[in-house]
Amino acid sequence: DTVQLNDYGSIDFVGRADDVITTSGYRVGPFDVESTLLECEEVLESAVIGKPDLARTEIVKAFIVLKSQYQATEQLKEKLQMYVRGRLSKHAYPKEIEFVDALPKTVSGKIQRGVLKQQEVERMQSLCTS
Repeated sequence: DTVQLNDYGSIDFVGRADDVITTSGYRVGPFDVESTLLECEEVLESAVIGKPDLARTEIVKAFIVLKSQYQATEQLKEKLQMYVRGRLSKHAYPKEIEFVDALPKTVSGKIQRGVLKQQEVERMQSLCTS
C-alpha cells in the first residue's frame, strides 16, 4: 500500500503500489479519481488506470459505465474531466475517458484494472506495428 502525508499532518491512503499512476512526476491514486467520478449523476461505475505515455510516463485514463438514461458524448467527456479537475489537482483528472458497457471484474466483483491496462498496452503495440 502507498500513503502520503497531507497538508494537515495526517496520512492519506493513495492506493496499492501497483495501482498508483505516475504522470509527469506526480503520483495519482486511482481510487480518488474513481470516487470523484462516481459523484457525477451520469456515472454508474468507473475504473482508472495509468495508460503508458512516452512524454509523461503514464496518463490518467478513465473507463466509465454510464447509467442507462445517459448517452456517451464528447460534451459529457469534457464535463466529467472538468468536474474531476475542479475537485482534484490538475494532474489527476483523466486525460482520456472511454465509455464502456461493462468493466472486467473478478468473480467476487472486484474491478480488474490489470485487464484494462493490458488492453491499453496491446492497443499501443498494435498501433506501433501497423
